[in-house]
Amino acid sequence: MNAPTAPPSPYSSAIGKSNIETHTLSVLVDNEPGVLARVVGLFSGRGYNIESLTVAEVAHAEHLSRITIVTSGTPEAIEQISHQLERLVPIHAVTDLTLRGNAVERELAMIKVVGTGTDRDEALRLAEAFRARVIDATIESFIFELTGAAAKIDQFVELVRPIGLVEVSRTGIAAMSRGKDPI
Repeated sequence: MNAPTAPPSPYSSAIGKSNIETHTLSVLVDNEPGVLARVVGLFSGRGYNIESLTVAEVAHAEHLSRITIVTSGTPEAIEQISHQLERLVPIHAVTDLTLRGNAVERELAMIKVVGTGTDRDEALRLAEAFRARVIDATIESFIFELTGAAAKIDQFVELVRPIGLVEVSRTGIAAMSRGKDPI
């Protein structure tokens, strides 16, 4: 007779699970030393990857910062992570922007492309189509600035790769819910 098995832990690794979802979490915290380390430690301690991490002060007088985290896991694991984050001090609010369903997400990237002749012309055509802005140019290279959804940036990078992609620097996702309510 088989012994009953315990339900899987929401902290167990997401690798190999079919119901993996990507979520964007907005975390409002006190802007003080050690807060980011504690938040990141919660993820690493449970074996979950942070796909994107953006942190900036959003209210100087109140000393508040917003941490925007993109992570993947089962719905149960994401819910458990949110609850664990809520218990950390000095966190003021945790919002799963994916569950709210009304978030605007953007990312900024700088993309360096090297090319001459027709490759140079093609890089400029692609930049125009994607509304990328030239922020630096030399005789043999460009640095483009592109803002938009992560998928748009991914697509641009893949299209310029055969032309002469040299380097990519990305900020990570910045997100905010639509409407009049904060976070």
